[in-house]
Amino acid sequence: MRETLKKYFGFDEFRPMQQAIIENVLAGRDTLALLPTGGGKSLCYQLPAMMLPGLTLVVSPLISLMKDQVAGLEESNIPAAYLNSTLGVREERRIKDELKEGKLKILYVAPERLMKEGFMEFLKTLPVALFAIDEAHCISEWGHDFRPEYRKIALVRSLFPTAPVIALTATATTKVRADIVRQLAFNEYGSFCGSFDRKNLHYSIRPKQNAYAEILSYIEDRPGASGIVYCHSRASVDRMAEDLTADGIQALPYHAGLAPKERAKNQELFMRGEVQVIAATIAFGMGIDKPDIRFVIHHDLPKNIEGYYQETGRAGRDGKPAECVLFFSFHDKEKHEFFISKMTDAARIRVAEQQLETMVTYCTARFCRRRMLLKYFGEEYKTDECGKCDVCDYRAGATPRTAIRW
Repeated sequence: MRETLKKYFGFDEFRPMQQAIIENVLAGRDTLALLPTGGGKSLCYQLPAMMLPGLTLVVSPLISLMKDQVAGLEESNIPAAYLNSTLGVREERRIKDELKEGKLKILYVAPERLMKEGFMEFLKTLPVALFAIDEAHCISEWGHDFRPEYRKIALVRSLFPTAPVIALTATATTKVRADIVRQLAFNEYGSFCGSFDRKNLHYSIRPKQNAYAEILSYIEDRPGASGIVYCHSRASVDRMAEDLTADGIQALPYHAGLAPKERAKNQELFMRGEVQVIAATIAFGMGIDKPDIRFVIHHDLPKNIEGYYQETGRAGRDGKPAECVLFFSFHDKEKHEFFISKMTDAARIRVAEQQLETMVTYCTARFCRRRMLLKYFGEEYKTDECGKCDVCDYRAGATPRTAIRW
């Protein structure tokens, strides 16, 4: 394992829990792996892929990032490819030929492709040795990004009864974990859950009053520091980027309404440090591994704790101090309630309402933010105060009470 780790990935040591997870996979057991954002989830299936005979099939909802993931693997001399709707007929045929010839070790597919008519028959001709389900919380109706097509993944297991499955996610409550295990028909399996505590992150909530002026002042006080400003809509993203640029901040927008080439260019400029700030919808960030993001600001209220935790987790991946600031207003809560009222699925309405209420409680409570976050994910914080959130700062006399005056 260590030889493979060094040869293909350039590391001398595993990150916490990686070795135990990989050993469980190589032993042929199903695996549930919960590692925090930046915890190295992908290695937990990529390394076994290089040690197991046959093909590792990775089911991922992140079509926009498959190309980058495959490019990174190819740079490490790992033969990989992806099949999704962005490929032409000729390119897809070439990849399928390589699969038949056994030239590839890892194949990324979207869940929609997996269930596409005829693809299952093609899979039967391949020596699949391992299934990896990325963003596995999508399989649960209690997850923050439920996708019905994920429910059908379990059907593939009947085609390859001896191939183990590893389900990976960074955000899953106890209820979601149980649902993942049930939906994927895990029997004897290994469950691994890393700590959700990002000790270097500072969490704070601010009243949403003249938020733009506060955001501008905040960024101006941190010249050169990379950061993300999340906004709810495409229009607000564009407006935020334009306003920051007009006020002398190097900022660019990122959302699904931009042309793919423009999105890719803006992301690349940010990754290279040529742009200080990205104003973005939640379309930005999945799989982003920029280590020196010093702040993540939420201009608008997130829909749920899971999404908020995942987005704030993009800050401080280098282990150095970083800040997570959220601007809260009850008007934003009402906006979410309006969208929920337009839903038609009763079960989804119930879940969305519960998630929103928990998010609002997090923003308005006068308890340690970190302790509340960890409790949500089933982890007990050892002390009453973390010393790295606005509530604890106030109790210590470090900041005024404006952050929790509702």
